[in-house]
Amino acid sequence: MKQEAIEQIVRQVMENLSGANTPAFSGIVPKTARVAMLTSLENYEIKEFPIPELSDDDILVKVEGCGICGTDAHEFKKDPFGLIPVVLGHEGTGEIVKMGKNVKFDSAGKPLYVGAKVVTCVTLKDDPDITMFDLNKQNVGEASVYGLLPDDEIHFNGWFADYLVIRGGSAVFNVSDLDLYSRILIEPAAVLIHALERAKGTGILRFNSRVAVQGCGPIGLLCVAVLKTMGVQNITAIDGEEKRLVFAKELGANATINFKYHQSAAGLAEAVKASFGGYYADFAFQCTGSSIAHSNIYKFIRKGGGLCELGFFVNGGEATINPHFDICAKEITTVGSWVYTLRDYATTFDFLKSAKQIGLPLESLITDTFPLEQINEAHRENLAMTGIKIAIINKDKQHG
Repeated sequence: MKQEAIEQIVRQVMENLSGANTPAFSGIVPKTARVAMLTSLENYEIKEFPIPELSDDDILVKVEGCGICGTDAHEFKKDPFGLIPVVLGHEGTGEIVKMGKNVKFDSAGKPLYVGAKVVTCVTLKDDPDITMFDLNKQNVGEASVYGLLPDDEIHFNGWFADYLVIRGGSAVFNVSDLDLYSRILIEPAAVLIHALERAKGTGILRFNSRVAVQGCGPIGLLCVAVLKTMGVQNITAIDGEEKRLVFAKELGANATINFKYHQSAAGLAEAVKASFGGYYADFAFQCTGSSIAHSNIYKFIRKGGGLCELGFFVNGGEATINPHFDICAKEITTVGSWVYTLRDYATTFDFLKSAKQIGLPLESLITDTFPLEQINEAHRENLAMTGIKIAIINKDKQHG
């Protein structure tokens, strides 16, 4: 029997073992493919490059879709990481169409095969401190992610493209049991799973806690959904956009507050107190990149309460607080949260399934989709905040 036939049989067996119900990729891999390369501020260009030969440890993925993140917006506007020219996109997912002979299993030990739907997490760089079961001892903030890699001779380095080359040594997960929109939400949802683990470490966040979530962009809305899924029943969401506050209720918030109707931090704090029946929040999640929002949030946390700050993925400037009144006198326990660990990814898959089981409309977070060639328009709409989560979806997947 020829080697190719043997490999095909093995892949079919692995597919059956994995429980996936998606047919294996049956198309032809082209010789060249497109990427959306950010070549200057606020300007992507569609470029075409030869698809490189894979090493024995590499995987070629046909991209199905990728969400636009706040980090992409910062890079689009200001290039804070100095990466231009760069192929961005780190909230992506797609289908394996080719892989090296050494590739057998994903980072959780699940079989990989042509036709499997996958997401990436980080490129591990042989760091022994970053493992699948590190129990959150270290987040992956110092590791590289696809979509924030400098351009090189491969070019297919980010998910804003037709294809992605996953290099050997990267974290990759088989998520064939999740639908397209759920797969696109894995990366941002993992941010909230990590934040929740950090918050739980304070010993303050409990099922019956009164929890305030400040900021109802995609991260804040996912925060509401994660809290609701874990059983928290008393959630107040705070934002300045009514349509986002309406959606926060659909995802599990009991009350919402539009901060635009309150002229001072003290007034906002009283509104939060009223939403909890005359009590300040036991715990709060700060999900905006606003230093003013960070300064205000201490005002509506009770004495002995807790705070998780996760809104500042890039330098958003200095915040002004009074350490005596805001932290010491109230004995507030504060934790910071940034990105996630590999373990958080595995938990995220379960969260997305659980959220769907209890009827939370997470897929509605993705309000607008664009094809790759309209990526500039997509980023401008993202900056205008007319939608919630904007995604680049391949044309054949536009209806998810």
